[in-house]
Amino acid sequence: MRLLRLLPIPFALLAVACNEPVGPPPRITALPRALTTGEQQIIDADNRFAIKLLKQVTADTRDTLENLFVSPLSVAMALGMAYNGAAGTTEDAMRATLELDAMSVTEVNESYRSLITLLRELDPRVRFQIANSIWYLQGYAVEQSFLDANRTYYDARVEALDFASPTAPITINNWVKDQTRGVIDKIVDQIPDGMRLYLINAIYFKGDWTEQFDRAQTQPRPFHLLDGSTVSVPTMTHGREADMRVGRPANPLVMDLPYGGQAFSMTIVLPGDSVGVDQLVADLTADQWNSWISSLQPRKSELFLPKFKLTNDLTLIPSLGSMGMGIAFDPNAADFSRIHSPSELYVTEVKHKSFVDVDEEGTEAAAVTSVGVGLTSVPQSINIDRPFLFALRENLSGTILFMGVIRHP
Repeated sequence: MRLLRLLPIPFALLAVACNEPVGPPPRITALPRALTTGEQQIIDADNRFAIKLLKQVTADTRDTLENLFVSPLSVAMALGMAYNGAAGTTEDAMRATLELDAMSVTEVNESYRSLITLLRELDPRVRFQIANSIWYLQGYAVEQSFLDANRTYYDARVEALDFASPTAPITINNWVKDQTRGVIDKIVDQIPDGMRLYLINAIYFKGDWTEQFDRAQTQPRPFHLLDGSTVSVPTMTHGREADMRVGRPANPLVMDLPYGGQAFSMTIVLPGDSVGVDQLVADLTADQWNSWISSLQPRKSELFLPKFKLTNDLTLIPSLGSMGMGIAFDPNAADFSRIHSPSELYVTEVKHKSFVDVDEEGTEAAAVTSVGVGLTSVPQSINIDRPFLFALRENLSGTILFMGVIRHP
């Protein structure tokens, strides 16, 4: 009879906030070096996974959440650490779900290592941090090769803890609080019996808009909900035309609003009147996303954008199971024998906490996930006055960091 051990993998955080501007930031127009083949493959894989995850979670939470915000990159990266411990059909399922079919485990690891370094150092006006950690039960025989791989490629902090001690959750939560600059201060309440391992990934982003909105211009404006009703929401504007990038054709309207030196941005997709945001997301593909992004062109426009702030606390096992990873959650079938042999571990939970706050100066966002193992003319004025899709991304590499759906600001 297999012992049923728990493999919770808490991961994911972003915080986007603002600093007071000190002169116009220099524009970053190119990466400091060309992407390696492996980096391009992992970015493409992560972006395909991001679209799949957004589609699945949107469908799964449509009746329970008005607004949604997730960090696919953090989810993918934490699962990437767990992937180092998977074997057999569990490894196969994770590879397919994470869109990694074209890459070996070593290629995945090496690509994440170099991509993490590249993104961290890209824009001096934006603080972008990725941190990883592994916390395991003191005395539990974790395969050294698993720990070494995650320490080497993910720069993971690796520490054994007495899970029976009341200080163990405090230690883990303090690390989370540290890495997220206090935006998320807790991921572990109590450590249950049978828990053997936590893998945690934290992503932190802090930046201000390249052109900040004029706080004095913010005022209530109508926002049209999916049910046909209209509400009044605080809506920001620059009070003038501002630099942005806008795609063609204009249905849906795709626009890009930069942070800092313009390497990072928020991309907003506003559906046409005849297609709601849920249908837009349901029909979305990676090819469609890439087409939208490639169509973006610089322009000046007056923008009206609702302020919004939301917190989500999600359980992702149902969504990841529907995406093909169900075997990792099955105590009778999961194979994580590259973490501990003989195989007795399975993923018991995937929890994802997220937070985003968009205001006149910038955006603050955070996410913590716990996994248990012709041309239509473009309007001169852009009014985001109905439910929309948005993403926070790094433009030069094309990496999607966060995605969300706003139905009611």
